[in-house]
Amino acid sequence: MTSELNELAKQIAASLLKIEAVALRPHQPFTWTSGIKSPIYCDNRLTMSYPEIRDLIASGFATLVQELYPDAEVIAGTATAGIPHAAWVADKLGLPMIYIRDKAKGHGKENLIEGVLRPGQKVVVIEDLISTGGSSLKAALAVNEAGGQALGVLAIFSYQLEKGIQAFKEASMPLHTLSNYTALIEEAVELGKIQASDIEILQSWRANPSTFGV
Repeated sequence: MTSELNELAKQIAASLLKIEAVALRPHQPFTWTSGIKSPIYCDNRLTMSYPEIRDLIASGFATLVQELYPDAEVIAGTATAGIPHAAWVADKLGLPMIYIRDKAKGHGKENLIEGVLRPGQKVVVIEDLISTGGSSLKAALAVNEAGGQALGVLAIFSYQLEKGIQAFKEASMPLHTLSNYTALIEEAVELGKIQASDIEILQSWRANPSTFGV
């Protein structure tokens, strides 16, 4: 990671902590819908309500697209949290935008992808959060099945779980994130959100989330 991207990761991590889009509770874990106990809860939808932060995110995404995928022709957002960020990025880059539903509509044209995607167009998928990677990879696959070419997935934040990392590798789908769990922990210590002694607990969750808190 370049120094510029590393600094951006820290900035975004600090911003997410500031507005409580991300919360850390190493001693009172949250319970996810899946039933997994987790010391972290992330709701990046809150960034929509903070113009400076959402612009920081959009600018970061735009820079990554320009550097990594200069031949991108379409920006795609995942439903629902990736949609607004994709719109802001597409606007900054002057590119068309589409969005990908989690499942096809049950009426009308029964679209899975909304907007115009022409055969062979090169697409960058924008996501808000990466955990196991399943929904993001499904969205990228939907682009390919619709005749487009998914170049890669960009996300605001990643838990850096091994399951997610392996899923992207197995699918041969590039993944880049603006910030991540490691940067978040470092910023949380600096900002006094957690104690240095909590780091080991937080890292143990990332190493084996299924047994955390059991």
